[in-house]
Formats: sequence, C-alpha cells, structure tokens
Amino acid sequence: MDVVPAGARAAAERPREPVPPRRSSVEAVSGGARRAARAVARTWRRSLQLRVGATTVVVTVVVVLVIGLFLVDKVDGGVLKAKRDAAVKQAKIGLPQAQRVLADVDAGVFPDVSEAQSNLTTALTANGTSAGLFSIKIVPVSDTIAQQAPTPVIPQGLRDTVQAGNLALQYAPVPQTTASSRSVRGLIVGEPVKARSGLFELYYLFPLTAEEQTVSLIQRTVFIAGLALVILVLAIALLVTRQVVRPVRVAAETAGRLAAGDLSKRIAVSGTDDLARLGESFNDMAASLQRQIRRLEDLSRLQRRFTSDVSHELRTPLTTIRMASELLYAGREDLPPELSRSAELMRDELDRFESLLGDLLEISRYDAGVANLESETVDIRGVVASTVLANAVLAARHGSEIVVEQPDEPVTVDIDSRRVERILRNLLGNALDHGEGEPVVVTVAADANAVAVTVRDHGVGLRPGESSLVFNRFWRGDTSRSRLTGGTGLGLAISLEDARLHDGWLQAWGERGRGAQFRLTLPRRAGHTLVSSPIPLNPDETDEFDEEEDAR
Repeated sequence: MDVVPAGARAAAERPREPVPPRRSSVEAVSGGARRAARAVARTWRRSLQLRVGATTVVVTVVVVLVIGLFLVDKVDGGVLKAKRDAAVKQAKIGLPQAQRVLADVDAGVFPDVSEAQSNLTTALTANGTSAGLFSIKIVPVSDTIAQQAPTPVIPQGLRDTVQAGNLALQYAPVPQTTASSRSVRGLIVGEPVKARSGLFELYYLFPLTAEEQTVSLIQRTVFIAGLALVILVLAIALLVTRQVVRPVRVAAETAGRLAAGDLSKRIAVSGTDDLARLGESFNDMAASLQRQIRRLEDLSRLQRRFTSDVSHELRTPLTTIRMASELLYAGREDLPPELSRSAELMRDELDRFESLLGDLLEISRYDAGVANLESETVDIRGVVASTVLANAVLAARHGSEIVVEQPDEPVTVDIDSRRVERILRNLLGNALDHGEGEPVVVTVAADANAVAVTVRDHGVGLRPGESSLVFNRFWRGDTSRSRLTGGTGLGLAISLEDARLHDGWLQAWGERGRGAQFRLTLPRRAGHTLVSSPIPLNPDETDEFDEEEDAR
C-alpha cells in the first residue's frame, strides 16, 4: 500500500482585473426591456385566460376594423354620390334662369358680368334645393374679362371641358362662404350658357363641409361602437374563460396538495355540468389513490416490521450457533479433515449471515425513518486512512495496491465518522472485488463548500445504464462471478442512504473494460446544500476540470 500526497498547488499571481466600465443608459434600457419581455412571455405561457382574452381582442379588433372601414367607405361614397346628383340637378334647373339673366349682358363689360352673377346667385339660391349651400361663378369666354375675375381659380381642365359645350364637375378647393377667403374641400359643377352677347361659363361652387361633418360623425360613431364592442367581447371572453379556468386552477392546486402528501384534499363540486363531472371524477381518483397508497404504506410497514422482528429474533439463536461454531473452530485441528473444513466453512458463513442481519437491521432503520446522524468535525484523511488499513488484508488477497492521493493539509468536515467510514469501506471493498488485481486509487479533494472522495478501480467496469442500478438492494452486475468477501448485496444501498443522511451525493461511473469510479461528495458544514463537487465523476474529465479550476 502506497500513500502518495498530492501536495498543495502553488497559486500563480494574477494581474489585477480592470474595473468594468459602467453600463450605459442604452444597455440598461435594453436589459430592462429584455426582462420585461421574459416576464410577459412567462405570463403568456402560464395564463390561459390571458391568451384567450388577447386572442379575442385581436380577432375582434381585426373584424371591427374591416367592417368599420367597409361601412365608412360605403357611407362616404354614398354621401358624395348624393351630393354629385343634387349638384348636377341644380345645374340643370338653373340653366334656364341663367340664360334669361345673361341674355342682355355684354360679355366684354366686367361690371355687367359681376352684376349678372349677383342677380343670378340671388335667383338660384332663393328657391332652396337639395344641393345645399353653394355659390356661383360666371366666367366669360373673353380672356380679358376672365383675367379680371376674382378667386377662386377654376381648374383649367374643367374649363376646357365646359368650353367644349359640356356639363362637367370636379372636386377642388372652394371658398367656405362667399365672404370668406378660407378654402375648403368642395365640388365644382360647370356648364356653358349661350347668350346673344356671347358664351358664358357658369360654375356652381358647393362646399362639402356638411358632408365632411356627416362622414366624420359616422366615423366617430363607428369607432366608439367598435371600441365598445371590443370591450364587451373581451369582458364576455374573460368571464366565460374564468368560468372554465377557475375549476381547472382549483384542480391543479388540489393535485399539487395531493402530490405534497395531503391525500385528504378534495375539490368542492357544485352543479351537474361537465366541470362538475370532472370534479367528481377527480375526487374519485384521489380517493382511489388514497386507498391504494394507504394499503401500500400498511404493507410496507408490515414488511419493515417483519424484517426488523425476524432480524432481532435471529440474534439469539445466532449467538448460540456462533458460540458452538467458535468451539468447533477452536478444536478443528483435533477433528478429521472433512470435519475441520466444515467447521471453517460454518464459521465463514456465520460471519456473512451476521453481516446480513446487521445490514437488514440498518436498512429497516432507514425505511422506518429513525436513522440518526451524529455529526462532528473531523479530518476526513483519518477516516480514509482507517478505511484503507481495514481493507489491507483484502487488498493483499486480491493482489491489488491501494494508492491514496490527498492534500497535505487537514481536510475538516462535519460528518458522522462511523457512517462515512462504512461508505468508504463498502466502496473500497467493492473496488477490490472487481478490480482484477489492478491498483485501486483513492482520491481526496476539497473546496470551500464540499469535500469529495473517489474510489477508482481498473477492473471489469460497468455496462451502460448500470451506474444507476448498482445502488439497488441485492443487485449484482454479474451473477456468475464469485466474491471472496461474500457481500450481502446491501452495502451500496446502505452507503447511498448514509450519503443522503449527510445531504451528500454518492454517484457511480463505469465503462466496460476500463473500470469504475465511485464519488462521495459531502458538504463541509452540516445543513449546507451541495451545488458542485471538487472532483469530476468521469475520470476522463479530470484534465479539463483542472484547467477550469486554474482559470477560476
């Protein structure tokens, strides 16, 4: 047996790291936006009511928007068409009167033309038609008089059509009133008027102010109605969804309470609808589970009691048989060879049987939940040394060498020494049994929060999937193999329970033909939670693990 100290690794001086620059406001805003987006996404995934409400709002808004745009467009088109029809009708009605007023007007005299325009306006607007308010503009064909005409300017395209002898209309800005210079959207209808003194262009200027107000009122009405409809549909969707989601949430909460061990929890059922039937079925399932679990608990309790009682009851006859066996074993030299060998075999099997009874009693304590942990602060190197010394004879019988790699300085940890030594004794004995005579390496390492001990053999190893089975009770990887120690099949199962009692980890790695490695990781202070181990479970990761440690 060789003990090879690992030694403390000298830490190289590291240059002082520069102070990171302060985060900019843009980065802060970006980080806040990402956090908000993650929170919204998390809420979206978890809330069925939110998803239904949001989907309903989106669909309703799209439908209302499409219908609203369609209605507004139809109303706008209808209002303008009615205005155009009334304007054309007004122009046709006013044509005879315009001909009478302009009969004696000289097209080359601007004052006569202006007076005729005033008289014609009075005559046409006095009747009152469905075309609404309008003003007229008389433009003589004479360019000289046309240049003296006041604004508004009639679009040239419209004038060309009228001068060609046709009635025409066009949307263009017009004065809001005859006395106002403010222009509004309007409709201009033009027609030619023939008189003895020449050709006149008569234009009707219709402001579309009233029509625009009507369309705006309809748009506001559609918007308010659409908004009210969206809110109403949203409220209905949330109400209906809540009626469905609330029982589901109650069922989820009840299922969580059942999973936590409160088997008496039930759902309050009211009514006879589908949700009520769901609640009744859930309660029936919970009651059935409660009965089955209680039945299994009773069976488990009887099994533990039977194991404990049998183990205790076998103690007395075992003690008597042990005394008789020791007496025969002590006088085996005086017995015939076949009786002497029988005495030796009986003594060995009694040792194994006594060990099996002890393991059964220990397992029964764990099953009953009465195992106690007596922690004290010790140097785990001493526990490892005593374990190695206890297995020295077994190592010699197998022809294996035990190599210990551990730090020079003490490695203190809060543990129950008896239980940890039992774990290491089981691991080391298992490694020697399956090590094929190759060296067995025991490694001790620690960091600020944890202590780890690994036992590595280079024997037959484990098949894929067996690393999770080795801790099962009475499990054997190869039933055809004989073991010199005659193990009970409960050692690793008890070791796993001992490790869990310390809030630690006991894990296994193995590969066929390359051996196996078992790792025990314990918190340095009792009650602390493990987050990592100082030693990797897979030996192939050791180099990479060391590089990461150096980097830290």
